[in-house]
Amino acid sequence: MFAGQLTNVGMQQMFALGQRLRKSYVEDIPFLSPTFNPLEVFVRSTNIYRNLESTRCLLAGLFQSQKEGPIVIHTDEASSEVLYPNYQNCWSLQERTRGRRQAACLQPGISEDLQKVKEGMGIANNDGVDFLSLFDNVAAEQVHSLPSCPTLRRFAQMIEQRAVDTALYVMQREDRESLQMAVGPFLHILESNLRKVMDPATAPGKTRKLYLYAAHDVTLMPLLIILGIFDHKWPPFAVDLTMELYQHRESKEWFVQLYYRGEEQVPKGCPDQLCPLDKFLNTLSAYTLSPEKYHTLCSQAHVIELGDGE
Repeated sequence: MFAGQLTNVGMQQMFALGQRLRKSYVEDIPFLSPTFNPLEVFVRSTNIYRNLESTRCLLAGLFQSQKEGPIVIHTDEASSEVLYPNYQNCWSLQERTRGRRQAACLQPGISEDLQKVKEGMGIANNDGVDFLSLFDNVAAEQVHSLPSCPTLRRFAQMIEQRAVDTALYVMQREDRESLQMAVGPFLHILESNLRKVMDPATAPGKTRKLYLYAAHDVTLMPLLIILGIFDHKWPPFAVDLTMELYQHRESKEWFVQLYYRGEEQVPKGCPDQLCPLDKFLNTLSAYTLSPEKYHTLCSQAHVIELGDGE
């Protein structure tokens, strides 16, 4: 088995998530057709093998392997991918986060706890092990019921919390531009989907009932922070964030309902679970980036650096 490979447990989790979505959107409410219809469903995944496999398993659970046409999973090149923070493609994001993973290990609290775990495991100080790599092991061992070293078992909760602290330090959650560059282009896609459905000028057949995006934990964390619903826990395997769009039958007003892990959420700036669309879009607007703005922001550091060198 290679690192990051999707296991049978992972396949079962994704299939179960698909079954849960089927219950919600096919059985309880007949919103989607019981068989896959490419005119109803758009599927997009990062071009990473385990993610493509995960998407196939979810679709198998959602549509029970029944389809009315080919199932196309849309992907993009790694160089232009926006379904995760793209450090290779975004120079400015790369510059801002350079060295921050190592620096996180020196932060008060994180540093002492890391020392404690390393000593318990007999790991030398200079081997590059941090809470992100430790948590990768803990999470995989727990979900597969694998034996773990006593120190990892004892400190499992602390390791998860410090992994979250490390990720937040690297991400610089207080820095709006860093969050924009991390998930701004993806938010732009989500916003465009919502606006297209609302727009009476949109031609029939140009929208889908379901837009399914297969992304990663490093995508979800900044999204949850922006939406104001981050619970300071690492997003677990096979987790889902769902945005439902509603129109009031009489007033014709639009609303969004948000679910994380199948539970209703109240996004930042919203009065309750059923959020007026304009308020929801207002929360997103501070972080949404069009492709042009993304390119400008990502190349900023490069320009400044060249300017300094002249």
